[in-house]
Amino acid sequence: MAQTLQTASTKPRLGFWQIWNMNFGFLGIQFGFALQNANVSRIFETLGGTEIALYWLAAPVTGLLVQPVVGYLSDRTWHPVFGRRKPFFMIGALLASLSLLIMPNSSVLWMAVGMLWIMDSSINISMEPFRALVGDLLPSSQRTSGFAFQTFFIGVGAVVASALPWVLTNWFDVPNTAPAGEIPPSVKWAFYLGGVVFFLTVLWTVIKTKEYPPEDMDAFERERNETSFWTGMQETVSGIFKMPKTMLQLAIVQFFTWFALFSMWIFTTPAITSHLYHTTDKASKLYNEGADWVGILFAVYNGVSAIAALLLPTLARKTNRKMTHLICLVIGGLGLISFYFISDPKMLIFSMVGVGIAWASILSMPYAILAGSLPSNRMGYYMGVFNFFIVIPQIVAGSLLDFFNKDVFGGESIYVLVLGGCSMVLAGLLTLFVKDVDEAVD
Repeated sequence: MAQTLQTASTKPRLGFWQIWNMNFGFLGIQFGFALQNANVSRIFETLGGTEIALYWLAAPVTGLLVQPVVGYLSDRTWHPVFGRRKPFFMIGALLASLSLLIMPNSSVLWMAVGMLWIMDSSINISMEPFRALVGDLLPSSQRTSGFAFQTFFIGVGAVVASALPWVLTNWFDVPNTAPAGEIPPSVKWAFYLGGVVFFLTVLWTVIKTKEYPPEDMDAFERERNETSFWTGMQETVSGIFKMPKTMLQLAIVQFFTWFALFSMWIFTTPAITSHLYHTTDKASKLYNEGADWVGILFAVYNGVSAIAALLLPTLARKTNRKMTHLICLVIGGLGLISFYFISDPKMLIFSMVGVGIAWASILSMPYAILAGSLPSNRMGYYMGVFNFFIVIPQIVAGSLLDFFNKDVFGGESIYVLVLGGCSMVLAGLLTLFVKDVDEAVD
């Protein structure tokens, strides 16, 4: 089908392989995110860092500006060969891949923090236009499936990436320990492989996917020519105060959801190594076994999400998008809370099954609900603004969780995971107050 002859107002239903190809790049994007989430706290601790949550603030502060600007620019980009969103896919992929190659070679803490800043921003430059692409190309009846495909690739990519250090050590005898202050070889090689996979999968989507041209090319060109950079910045800021009502309601849900997720990503390694492996010695074999097991647990929840994503459209048809999201978030929250009651690390796999079910919904349902409430000519911009409600809870988590961990919980990181679980359950209950203006599901 010659998609370039179509416009947004005449969106046809796409075939399986077309939806597959347009989302395949998410496999690499999540490869990068999974390596970051499972290993960056470990890298910080290895390099002598103690304020782990604070160091994670580097990335979201940049994201507050990067996401809506990238979305705004991609809305106003069109090239008959390169399309609208695809140039941003490639820019982000190139920068993120280079960051993944450099990150594990950080020799000092400040370098690792700086690379997290660059890496996270670069990954998001690619990711946010992918969200807008689903809204651009798919009719309402296929949107839930479109975001479910993204979740499937996210799950598959994250399973492999999260488990890579463990796999390299246990299957290929790559050492997972190193002298004090040095990153283990297994982590380094995992990041190297991630950089290659990130670039190649995004390149596949760029080559295999055609984008629709603007519906009114003359009006599009006039708007683009009349908009300066500073006008764009003003619109970017002012548009935040004109968000659709559905987006504002989802923002509250997103805040508590992502606060829970950042609690998990930042503190799972110290929680498990101290609570279950009973060690805080970063150079010890026991600590690194625990840290490697965190990678396996992260692989489990992402693997579960890949399978659950295929079932979400069916559940949404039988109930609705809101109820589906509510059920999944409550299950995930209870999974995080259960960490406290488990003494055998292997049993945490069952906890991560619950987190995986929630993760599948987090990556698809809010966007499927949101897309129906957005104007087509500002899809990329509002998808970027929507990222605020991922970034803001990350900033709050980075600012408060170290305080809670040290001063409230007495250094017992396991309680941070319990707090995160409670936050996720609350997010699920708040979903009931969201209005889905586009109830059509496939």
